[in-house]
Amino acid sequence: MEKLKLLIVDDEQPMREGVMRALRKYTVSLPYAEEDYGFDFSEAGTGEEALDVIDRTPPDILLLDYKLPGIKGLDVLDHIIQRQLDILTVMITAYASLETAVSATRYGAYDFLAKPFTPEELRTAVHKAVKHLILTRQARKFTEEKRRVRFQFISVLAHELKSPLSAVEGYLRIMQTRSAGNELGAYDEMVRRSVTRLEGMRKMIMDILDLTRIESGQKTREMAEVDLRDVARVAIETAQPPAQERGISIELDSPESIFMVADRGELEIILNNLASNAVKYNRDHGKVTLALSADDETVTIACTDTGIGMSEEETVQLFKEFGRIKNEKTRHILGSGLGLSTLKKLATEYYGGGVKVESKPGEGTTFTVTLQRRPAGSEAKA
Repeated sequence: MEKLKLLIVDDEQPMREGVMRALRKYTVSLPYAEEDYGFDFSEAGTGEEALDVIDRTPPDILLLDYKLPGIKGLDVLDHIIQRQLDILTVMITAYASLETAVSATRYGAYDFLAKPFTPEELRTAVHKAVKHLILTRQARKFTEEKRRVRFQFISVLAHELKSPLSAVEGYLRIMQTRSAGNELGAYDEMVRRSVTRLEGMRKMIMDILDLTRIESGQKTREMAEVDLRDVARVAIETAQPPAQERGISIELDSPESIFMVADRGELEIILNNLASNAVKYNRDHGKVTLALSADDETVTIACTDTGIGMSEEETVQLFKEFGRIKNEKTRHILGSGLGLSTLKKLATEYYGGGVKVESKPGEGTTFTVTLQRRPAGSEAKA
């Protein structure tokens, strides 16, 4: 149980003791919070004492008497506002009136509790205050986390794009100044490398668009009966040109047809990523096998290659955004580091399935993706 600091400020000792008795064993349960909330109490009989406690150990919740000897309750409230302290204040007073309530809320009080009040009325006010406090803090934490992730994403994206842009710019400047001579053939390799870099950047941009559409919930889905084997066949055809250049064979091991309810474009993202990665990280004259199977509830896609493989530590990084394995064998292989992250989000969040990977360095890798044949809510989207 998490404890919130609660400060009771009232010039009547019996009132302070009564509040503590009413709340000592009271806990607040919230459906969106992992723990219940209890209270650690502190008390003050004057505004001056309250300011001393607030400055030393600021409470989470303040029960503040409106009328105090010396410094008044509104003065204490003004001190909190001026210092921009994260304290939620409930004003308590025997002088209950609309004017008093308006004055207190204008100064920053969250709620207003009129004396005399029952223990149940006190608990209700405190429960409402705790709920507001936790929601506000969670919203603030979410906003800060969102800002941090956005900054991190942009920083990594800028880093990933800077290298290919610099390479293309360098080649273009060599061509511009004719540094390699006047023979056009001298620039063929530079053109080829520039095109490869541009294709990599285009792939990264498309991967980012896929990922942001999925995460934003704005992706338009067209759910229908789809033959997974047909989608796999097209993915293999797409991967054939780079595979043939390196003598890599691609085989499809599948029943005649495997039908499931899905968005065809989403299945294409999954299968294209599996096939292209299996070719990209394979050895020359290697082999890729794309195996499909199904039961009544799920379909399984297993993509096996005879490539460079990975250690167990390296596989942990695979499904992170921009998570690429960088070592001596992969440093010349271009990629966005977003494809597998997008694949996993689709499999887990859209199709109630999962992804696992088995790999041995120097021997190869197998990715296994499971998908529900009729994912939750697919009937409504069909």
